[in-house]
Amino acid sequence: MSRTVVQNGLVITATDEVEADLLIEGERVAALVTRQSTLARDLAAGADRLIDATGRYVIPGGVDVHTHLDFPFGGTFSSDTFESGTRAAAWGGTTTLVDFAVQSRGHALREGLDAWHAKAAGRCAVDYAFHMILSEVTEASLKEMDQLVGEGITSFKLFMAYPGVFYSDDGQILRAMQRAADNGALVMMHAENGIAIDVLAEQALARGETDPRYHGEVRRVLLEAEATHRAVQLARVAGAPLYVVHVSAEEAVAELAAARDKGLPVFGETCPQYLFLSTDNLAEPGFEGAKYVCSTPLRPREHQAALWRGLRTNDLQVVSTDHCPFCFRGQKELGRGDFTRIPNGLPGVEHRMDLLHQAVVEGHISRRRWIEIACATPARMFGLHPRKGTLAPGADADVVVYDPAATQTLSAATHHMNVDYSVYEGKTVTGRVETVLSRGEPVIENGTYVGHAGHGSFVPRSTCQYLG
Repeated sequence: MSRTVVQNGLVITATDEVEADLLIEGERVAALVTRQSTLARDLAAGADRLIDATGRYVIPGGVDVHTHLDFPFGGTFSSDTFESGTRAAAWGGTTTLVDFAVQSRGHALREGLDAWHAKAAGRCAVDYAFHMILSEVTEASLKEMDQLVGEGITSFKLFMAYPGVFYSDDGQILRAMQRAADNGALVMMHAENGIAIDVLAEQALARGETDPRYHGEVRRVLLEAEATHRAVQLARVAGAPLYVVHVSAEEAVAELAAARDKGLPVFGETCPQYLFLSTDNLAEPGFEGAKYVCSTPLRPREHQAALWRGLRTNDLQVVSTDHCPFCFRGQKELGRGDFTRIPNGLPGVEHRMDLLHQAVVEGHISRRRWIEIACATPARMFGLHPRKGTLAPGADADVVVYDPAATQTLSAATHHMNVDYSVYEGKTVTGRVETVLSRGEPVIENGTYVGHAGHGSFVPRSTCQYLG
């Protein structure tokens, strides 16, 4: 069994900051050892690999629990495959992804899950797991939910948006939530009133309002807040936990906070795009705004303060990316002349850890909160703890050596995602990934990719670890 020692760094987890050396044996963390102690020197002398982390942070690999690789949407597919997407994740210090397998209408959950296993198997640079998108709630799919929970697929996503594609009505949502209450699964909700949004979109197009900025205008803040409220009440009726994805608006955060103040098992996620971008980007001239079309949409900049506050007060618990990239040329351009035809989604899996470190630099969150919202809580929320999200004896040796002083400028010219633009083009951030280990094996070494497709393994998950 190979032995690696990461020495001289500041080890940061969600709960601690300690100057210690990290001992890795094989694929697991074996110990944290007091720096400069006799034991530390003895372990270093017998190591197969020494990594010097002087002046660096030693942190757990990031856990991104919301990605869409090779994902069908709007007549095309997201541009990152499992090979390119997991490689880009590693470049950004993320070592575990939870992607969304899709049930096609008229087909079994099993067929969708098998298809996603086939897309991912042998292609991933880092570890991965799956959620399941429920496109149809039927007696058959409800029964299948129980079977999938037994296989480590312990979360199911439903949509209040996209009528005719993924949309479920309140009765279907209630049935799925009731099933989740019985089998221990966590329901993830895309909370927007899609029926009302479609009316507003139709009216906007009839007025000749076709530019990308109208995507944000028809997907009203109040329709996110209303759907969030409705999802909470349905979950209360069902006695089920609820996780609301990609929360973007102050009013939606208020709905989650009110539910949590009642002691309800309601959780919320936001994404870097809502923390750093705004409707100013959607309104960029020409067709440039199409690059920023995602759902929920970008909001006016004043909503950002509420999102940061929610992350500090724990009314929002997780930052994921909703990484769903589409190239500007040939994909986003499908919506020229009709904003409703622009594929919804942004690239981001490579930049989440860096952007959140920038938030530390700017004073929005602490270093430990950075690790909590990007590593530890996502792992616990989706049944990956104690293997993922921390640096403790027995955990997978998913380790990032991070240079907190390095600066970098984000750009499509230098990123590793398979997409022809960056939503953060020209943005300078402080902090950079230097070395990444996935289960003890180097994937990024001193800023060079040394990983390979097929290293990443499927990880079955237990149920949400925030529930009694």
